[in-house]
Amino acid sequence: MKKGTKIQVFLLCLVPFIMVLGNSMLIPVLPKIKKAVGINQFQVGLMVTAFSIPAGIVIPFAGILSDQVGRRKVMAPALIVYGVGGIIAGLASMILDNPYWGIMIGRIIQGIGAGGTYQLAMATAGDIFKTQERVLALGLLEASNGLGKVISPILGAGLALITWYFPFFAYGFLAIPIGLFILFLIKEQTEFKKQPFKHYIDAVKEIFKNKAAGLLTSFFAGMVALFTLFGISSLYSDILEKDYGIYGITKGLIMAGPVFIMASLSFGLGLLLEKSKNKGLKAFVITGLFFILSGQGLFLILKGMWLKFASLVLLGAGVGLVMTPVNTLVTGSCSSKRRGIITCLYGSLRFFGVAIGPPLYGLSEEFGLVPTISVMTLAPLLSLILSFIFIKIDNILPQEESQKANLAPAAESSLELERSLHSPSKKSLTFKKKLR
Repeated sequence: MKKGTKIQVFLLCLVPFIMVLGNSMLIPVLPKIKKAVGINQFQVGLMVTAFSIPAGIVIPFAGILSDQVGRRKVMAPALIVYGVGGIIAGLASMILDNPYWGIMIGRIIQGIGAGGTYQLAMATAGDIFKTQERVLALGLLEASNGLGKVISPILGAGLALITWYFPFFAYGFLAIPIGLFILFLIKEQTEFKKQPFKHYIDAVKEIFKNKAAGLLTSFFAGMVALFTLFGISSLYSDILEKDYGIYGITKGLIMAGPVFIMASLSFGLGLLLEKSKNKGLKAFVITGLFFILSGQGLFLILKGMWLKFASLVLLGAGVGLVMTPVNTLVTGSCSSKRRGIITCLYGSLRFFGVAIGPPLYGLSEEFGLVPTISVMTLAPLLSLILSFIFIKIDNILPQEESQKANLAPAAESSLELERSLHSPSKKSLTFKKKLR
């Protein structure tokens, strides 16, 4: 990989890292925000929702627009908008006596900027790099995403030691320079042409024609995994402060534990699936959902900070087991020409899962911990049942067809070679006739 190419990879890797901070960095700070602004657990959870729902809505449109004008021209301004939204939330917190709605406006703007940036970074890597360099670039992007998930709770807790609203400003300080660097330093080689919107609608219809049940179940499993992780993490963040008096970096390190397990397991599972040629995808999804269910149940039953932490680690492991196989099913369900729109739709649902988790789990403040979590457990239970029934690997991943397609050129050339070796040419036939 050339020096200039390495710089481009580094800049692209910063995109998922920054995007992960959008919610994960704020989770350990939510109790401080709740106290400073004078709001309840449901309202503070809506700060995650205000970011994630706009992001989820924007993702497909960002993907479509990038196909028309180029990835860089969409991704760079989006990062700047993301940073500006954070600064608006920070200024509202600093200036206004009642900053809640100012923060919410800033978070909505951030969400609009965040929509599709990670997906566009992946698409850019696919456009710029070929063969093994592409595999390496995509692997580094995923590693950067995982690193962001682990560091963000610690970073958020650390920045909040300065003041509770400083993390909002950090979004701007980080995202705006990166957006400008991407605008001027990323070089796109692909030519982008305008395509009618109907083309995308037809593509989605074609993919879902025979795979609707399996694909939608896979989408739902990914959405439920993140819904549960972010919902119960926001709840545990509040419990750590309220019941155990744990704040700052210590709290950030504790919150990073389950996410570290999730990221490590997800990365390791990716390597395993690559070597095993995607064997056992369904089994991993079902096992992961069972771990999520078990983690939630144990969170209710077990008493004490570290026992609850252990239940969250189990839940994080479940999320790690679910996400990589589901990503594989989604991206492998269609051809490269249609992969962009399907990945964007899946990305939208993932954001919606993150969006609704914290406020719904926050209802425990009003209705109690046991009733709230018991109701929320229905989501992973339903996903487990649906996955067992509808995820059929042979239907979602056309393995045999793709193998045949990949082997076809080689087989054709080998057949031609065999014919040339075993079938006599016209010249050899003529020579034989002369000998006769």
